[in-house]
Amino acid sequence: MNKISEVEIRRVKGMGFLANNDGVHFSARIITENGVLSSRQLVNVSEASEKYGNGTIAFTVRLTLEIPGIEFENIEAVREYIAKEEMITGGTGPKVRPVVSCKGTVCTFGLFDTQAMAKEIHKNFFEKYNNVILPHKFKIAVGGCPNNCVKPDLNDFGVIGQLIPKYNTDKCVKCKKCLVESTCPMGAAKFIEGTLSIDKEICNNCGRCIDKCHFDAMEQGMHGYKIYIGGRWGKSIRHGSIINKIFTKEEIMSILLKTILFFKDNAFKGERFGSVIDRLGFEYVEAEILSDEILKRKDEILNLPIRIKREQA
Repeated sequence: MNKISEVEIRRVKGMGFLANNDGVHFSARIITENGVLSSRQLVNVSEASEKYGNGTIAFTVRLTLEIPGIEFENIEAVREYIAKEEMITGGTGPKVRPVVSCKGTVCTFGLFDTQAMAKEIHKNFFEKYNNVILPHKFKIAVGGCPNNCVKPDLNDFGVIGQLIPKYNTDKCVKCKKCLVESTCPMGAAKFIEGTLSIDKEICNNCGRCIDKCHFDAMEQGMHGYKIYIGGRWGKSIRHGSIINKIFTKEEIMSILLKTILFFKDNAFKGERFGSVIDRLGFEYVEAEILSDEILKRKDEILNLPIRIKREQA
């Protein structure tokens, strides 16, 4: 088999087919909207692997699937085959990358439907902006609670579910052993001198204390979301900067759009979002993405060429 040229390798990589280490075979990266596939889709991927790959399927850390061992001549056939079950390949290059979601939808600790939010983000940003070239990759993660299983704070944009406790002092009967205090995994709830106190500096809004009081002193909480921006994992690690506010779901989508626009407008080619924040300062970046001013330039920004540093020019 003839070795494939570098030009063709780069071309098909943009389609989601990554060269294997033998230089002649490829792995098809198959996108999942939120890490969830139907049984029929799983069968389809298995059949595609048997028919065109080496009979195996690998899971990536971004909740996509890869079929290795595909010959160059079969790349289009693989795309056509998985399209029968409405699946596509992709997820490479300087673009919005596939969205990662934890299992919060069905998890006992999950504070919201993470898979539904991830699917909405996938439709509105991965699909809608698939043709928008960014300065670098842009990764998004949706976490259902402060357990941080999918590491939202190590993504360019991370969402973490929150359930903020609301303490009703009128219903508190000052039990000798306070179940709210003993339940709190962070040690933020303390019963001191006849009053329950929650240390906001320690509380991570996991919601574990809700409904634990037999007298309904902690019967409900306020749902919301934390946002981390500029996280990065890999050769150069950067924990995301947290925006000091609890957001609604509707605000999440707006903030995400403004964040992507800001990144495209301000980053140089090859610069990750975290590096942009370090260069411009978090307070400035936060103010810009919390403002709606950037939305006025949305179409202009989406059509702008990527900025090049002088030394890159």
